[in-house]
Formats: sequence, C-alpha cells, structure tokens
Amino acid sequence: MNDNGDLAFIPLGGTGEIGCNLNVYRCDGHLLAIDCGIGFGGAEQPEAEVMVPDPSWLAERRDKLLGLVITHAHEDHVGAVAPLWPQLRCPIYASPFTAAVLRRKLGEAGLLHQVELVTVPLGGEVELGPFRLRFIRVTHSVPEPQSIAIRTPHGTVLHTGDWKLDPEPLIGQPADEEAFAALGREGVLAMVCDSTNALVEGHSGSEAEVRRSMTALIRKLKGRVAVTCFATNVARMESVALAAHAAGRQVALFGRSLRNAEAAARECGYLQNLPPFLQEEDADDIPDDQLLILCTGSQGEPRSAMAKIAADTHPRISLGEGDTVIFSSRMIPGNERAILRMQDDLARGGCKVMTADDHMVHVSGHPARDELRRLYSLVKPRFSVPVHGEWRHLQEHAALAREMGATPVLVEDGDVLQLAPRAGNAAPEVVEGVPTGQLALDGERLLPLDGGVLGARRRMLFNGVVMASLAVDRSGRVLGSPQISAPGLFDMADMEPGQLADELARAVTDLPSALKQEDDMLRDAARTVLRKAVSRRLRKRPSVEIHLLRV
Repeated sequence: MNDNGDLAFIPLGGTGEIGCNLNVYRCDGHLLAIDCGIGFGGAEQPEAEVMVPDPSWLAERRDKLLGLVITHAHEDHVGAVAPLWPQLRCPIYASPFTAAVLRRKLGEAGLLHQVELVTVPLGGEVELGPFRLRFIRVTHSVPEPQSIAIRTPHGTVLHTGDWKLDPEPLIGQPADEEAFAALGREGVLAMVCDSTNALVEGHSGSEAEVRRSMTALIRKLKGRVAVTCFATNVARMESVALAAHAAGRQVALFGRSLRNAEAAARECGYLQNLPPFLQEEDADDIPDDQLLILCTGSQGEPRSAMAKIAADTHPRISLGEGDTVIFSSRMIPGNERAILRMQDDLARGGCKVMTADDHMVHVSGHPARDELRRLYSLVKPRFSVPVHGEWRHLQEHAALAREMGATPVLVEDGDVLQLAPRAGNAAPEVVEGVPTGQLALDGERLLPLDGGVLGARRRMLFNGVVMASLAVDRSGRVLGSPQISAPGLFDMADMEPGQLADELARAVTDLPSALKQEDDMLRDAARTVLRKAVSRRLRKRPSVEIHLLRV
C-alpha cells in the first residue's frame, strides 16, 4: 500500500455488477469508504439469497480508515452497514433521512450505541484528513440522495452515487446543477459515475409523471388494489397514497421495511400531508373497493408480503378474482425469474397484474443518456470512471464520456486505479489489485460463498441429503433395522428407503470386526455404502449423514 503522495480509487463491490456497492478512496495513506450495500444471489447462486461485499482487505487496514460515507438509503448502498460495521468500526456519515434509516437498522442489530453516526445536513461539508467532502444535492428514487465532491491535495473527484435529473422530484428539491457547474469551473480531475441506464437513450422521466398516471389509473379500478414498490421510494409511497385517497380508498401498509421507511420519512418531515396508514390487521374491515394495499416484495423476495400474498399464505390478506396488483418498480438484474413467477401466481389466482411495461407506473431513478450528457457538460471532468453497472453498461458509459470530452478509464472490483500523480497528461492507470469477493448474509452470519456451509448447501440443493440412524452393540452387530430419511430424493411412501436400510445393515454386518470397533471408521464405511447405493439408483452423489448409536 502506497502511504505517500498518491490518490487512488479502489472499488471493492458494485463495479462490473449490480449491487454490493463498496468503494474506497486512498489519499496519502488514508482511506475513505463510500457506501456499503447488499446484492442478491439470483438464479446463479440459489443457496445465497442476500450477499454483501467481502470487507477483509479494508478491515485489515481499518486503522487508516477515516470514515464511511453513505450517499443514499437504498439497500444496495446501505444494507450491508450493520453486518459489516463490526469489522470496520469507523464513523459513519449520512444525510438526515439516510441516518434515520440507518439508526433503525443498527438498532435491530444491537449496534446503535456503538456506532458513531454523524448526520450531515443537505449540501453540507465534512473534512476527514486529506479528504474535504462537499455534499451536492441530486435526485433519485429515495429522499436526500447526494453526490460527493472529494477535494484532495492531488485534485478533486466527483463521486456521483445514484442520481438522475428529475425536474419534479415531488419530495425534496431538484438536483443542484449550479453546484455541479461551479465544481466544473473549479476543475474536476475525475468523475466516478453511475452507469445503470447508460444503454437507455433519452431521459429517465419524472416522479410527477408517475403520480399523474397512478391517480388516473387507480380511479378506474374495482376490487382490492395492491401496489408494490421499493420501500424507500417515499415519493412513490406518497403518490400511491394520494391516488388512493382521490379514488376513495384507504391505504394499508404491509411489510416491515415499508413501516421503517415511513417512520424515517415522517421523522424527517416528509409525508406530512398524509394521514397515518392503516395497520395490517385493519385491512380486512375495509370494503374491497375502498382498500389499497401498499406492500413490500417488488423484487420477488421470498419472505416479503407480496410473495406471501401471491402464494396465498399471508395470514392477514388475500387477493383473487377482480383484484389488481401494480408493480411500481423495475426488475433488478438477477431477480427476473422470482418476479415473473410471483406475477404468474397472482394472475393464476385471478388478479390483473400491471407493470411498467404496459402502464406508466414507474420511472427509473438512474440517469439515461441525455442526463449523463448534461452532467458531463456541467462538471467537465478530465477523466471518467464508470461504476454501478455490469460490463456492457460500463462500456457504453465510457463511449459516451469520450464523446463528451472526458477520457474514460474502465475498472472492475479489486482494481487500484491511481488517479494521481501521473506523468505528464497520462491517464490514470490500474497499478495493482486487491482481494475482493462476496459473503452470503445468512441470518446474522456472514458465510464465504466457497466455504463449507454454502458448499454443502449447494450440494444438497442439487444432489439431496440422506440421513441414517444406525444402532450397533459393542461388537458392531446391527441392532434392529436402520432408519433412513432422504427428503428431496424419495417420498415417504417409496420403497427405496427400506431397501437402502436393508442394504446398509447387510453391508455393516459384513465389515471386518476390527473396523466395526471404531466409531469413526464405522461411520465412514456406512456413509460410503449409502452414497454408492443412492448413486446406483439415482445417479446422484448426495450428502450423507450417519447417526451412530453404540448400545
């Protein structure tokens, strides 16, 4: 690690992928982290529902870590703070709304009184060692998103976070374009910028368009109406509630994350023109044509309210023939299969499903190409570093940056991009690499994706598991009949478990006497017999567990 005279950008997550954002800046030996979010396992990693970036490299250097700055309150930027902070143990800096969301997360994790959480006013400034930070107001699908101008002795870097240029954001003010223009006049060495919609021509659209459309749409609907959206999209929450009230409907919130977001929003002075939402238990008392349900689960999360409603397993509410479900969100890459399955279940149950593909019920919170061009024209960075996207997004963003006069530099997670010093007019370059990866968030545990627990879970998922209970006397003679269970491989009524039990008993009986005296050797032999027996029948190699009882 270079301790003297350099400025470097080090993405540890979120560059070349969607989610798991964790970025580090290094200046003269000091470190500054920006964002700390989750990602989803998706179809490629079904054994890991939620993932976080591996912070090991940063944790090993936490004595040099001056702070963690959060740009906004979306889960892919803030969701990993609570599970990873015990390894980082640094102060956290966030806007009032983001801090309110974080306090609830830290409180649930039992960390609230350990973390130094500093609330930074909108447009505020913070000085951390060689980093002088200026927060600049932008718009996004969450209250109080902020870009960060990072001034250092080696030059200024603009870290945009997630942003768009919404002329009518409904909650909060439009982006502070004059602040970006002033920064451009001052001189910007590099802009590290959101690439999510770099493939999309035009403009991302405005929340005001969604509000107008949603009001007209909901007024025409009969029966129960359910809307699902991202919990922290407070402007969307307000739009749905206003549309419901205009249609004579009361609104009930379903899902803990929505309740938490509502509480944080009201704490920060938002949603003041809305009456309190109904509790879940009150919804059943409202006539169908007078009820709107606002619920979590827009991404197909298996334990969300909408997933339970689609599966008809929710304890409080059900939807069916004549009801309507509106998905007021986009599909995060990797979640498509789960979302489509849920929508199919709703349609099979008789619900009409509406999405952004057929109605104006969602606009993206990320900049399309016209907005990217506008920001480049204001900031005029010498160099562009596309982040927050998969490789095709980064490449298209790089091409646009070049058109706008900036020199693009493509990096991916683990690259150490030295921004300064440089010889002459040379572009920044990747000078080294650091170890990166992802961990699965499994309840309150962090598990390596290639570790034993998830490896075993992956094998069980595809090859099944066989559990056998075997009783023997001191000499190793089998007592009674072994009991075998193989969930996911055989049904309870199948004959195969009984046949496997008989085969296991015969094989153990035929083992050498000396081997049967040692418990570990006997377990290993029994495990091998069962694995081979199942393999002959099913051509699978299941995980096998032997419970040996010596009587």
